[in-house]
Amino acid sequence: MILLVGGEKGGSGKSCLAQNIAVYFSREKNANVMLVDCDPQRTTSDWVQERHMNPELPWINCVQMYGKIRYELKSLEMHYDVVVVDCGGQDSVALRSAMVVASHVLFPLRPKRRDLKTLEHLEDLVSACNVVNPEMIVGCVLTQCPALPNQANRILDAKEVCKSFNLRVLDNITYSRNIYDDSEEKGLSVMDVDNEGKAASEIRAIIEELLSMKAIQEDGAKRPEEKVFAVK
Repeated sequence: MILLVGGEKGGSGKSCLAQNIAVYFSREKNANVMLVDCDPQRTTSDWVQERHMNPELPWINCVQMYGKIRYELKSLEMHYDVVVVDCGGQDSVALRSAMVVASHVLFPLRPKRRDLKTLEHLEDLVSACNVVNPEMIVGCVLTQCPALPNQANRILDAKEVCKSFNLRVLDNITYSRNIYDDSEEKGLSVMDVDNEGKAASEIRAIIEELLSMKAIQEDGAKRPEEKVFAVK
């Protein structure tokens, strides 16, 4: 499995999500995991370095890659059960190259207008990569969502915007919780901090939902003539 976490907008928690996914497979599925950091900011590489300083934490393999990485990823797939790719917050050669060989792609988005504005480009990107990789399973996931009940419509509206761009959106989301930032600073996952906590449950639910999705061939799917950003 090659599971790519990417997108065009920074700040949506892509690196944090990729790190937690890697720990999930290593810790709970006893899988041999390789974490690939394609982000020039080295957020995930720094997280792994911090993690390796704690001998009590399970080891996570990590390597940095940039540019045309599809052949390298296929090679890693032969030696690891799961390859998790963190592509950072920009459209890059690495992102496109990884999408060509990825089995699963996850686009984290905050329920904010500036994040949702990237959906049109993501739709075009997915369509282009589907020509080469038709079995690729793609899902958008809303992250850092407000927990206040009066903000529930913001989340629902954001999901509808995703659907208007012919992009599947996961039912499960992550809420804005301090544990995500606090754990990342220490090289931890939310499961390392509180395995039974709400954040750990969010991560598990997202992964399980993504893995349960099947590739859908949208032959002749028509592009909506008008897309309205309904997010308040």
